[in-house]
Amino acid sequence: MQHDAGMTAVPHAATPLLRAVGLTRRFGGLTAVEQVSLDLHAGVLHAVIGTNGAGKSTLINMLSGELAVSSGSIALMAADITAMPQHRRARTGIGRTYQRTTIFPELTVLENCRLAAQAGRPRAWFVWESARACSHACGIAGEVLATAGLATAAARIAGTLSHGQKRQLEIAMCLAGRPRVLLLDEPLAGMGAEESERMLSLLEHLKTTHAILLVEHDMDAVFRVADRITVMVNGRVIASDTPAAIRIDPAVRTAYLGDEPAAGSAPC
Repeated sequence: MQHDAGMTAVPHAATPLLRAVGLTRRFGGLTAVEQVSLDLHAGVLHAVIGTNGAGKSTLINMLSGELAVSSGSIALMAADITAMPQHRRARTGIGRTYQRTTIFPELTVLENCRLAAQAGRPRAWFVWESARACSHACGIAGEVLATAGLATAAARIAGTLSHGQKRQLEIAMCLAGRPRVLLLDEPLAGMGAEESERMLSLLEHLKTTHAILLVEHDMDAVFRVADRITVMVNGRVIASDTPAAIRIDPAVRTAYLGDEPAAGSAPC
């Protein structure tokens, strides 16, 4: 895995980059997320786990601005963004990926990242300039591809990449928007062991410079890279603590893992 040596670590700060307080989302008579609060700090990977239907993706959609909150508040760098639309959140510092890969398969890997960089800094008045000649966007594209470990694949057609490489490309495209906060929805889904290892290495690198919210079903991966874990059941948080504390939490073992812990045992 190739990483950009120019990225410097951001120390953990007392003030979170992103703070959500009492987030609730209702769909008619169904409450998908209820009174969820969390803080995302630079240098910290915060994982959210739970069974299907626990409300994890709904939570990410509220944080990114895809879904309006029914109640609660969201602050980015202490500024209230609760009513801010998704495109403005993206340009203000929140990047996200999806469960399904969202790339332009017919374009090259470099072009995918160049377009993502240009979307973050539109220059409609440069109508006479070829998009491919934009040195700013091309520079960002090259930088994020190096960070994601795809520098040698820049000229390849994106649709010919392996599944794991497509997920790496999606993260590179997300990074092209220069986010401070990353919301990653199941980035390891469908990967084999070698591809998962590359992704985990990338996540461990990215958390030195970003605040990361990771939704993931691979518990081995979660307990390897997470600094903090929030457990959701039926839209509510039942535990939020360090991985070591979550491993032995009786409520987590019962509600999420379906058993009671034996002395000294771990959930995965």
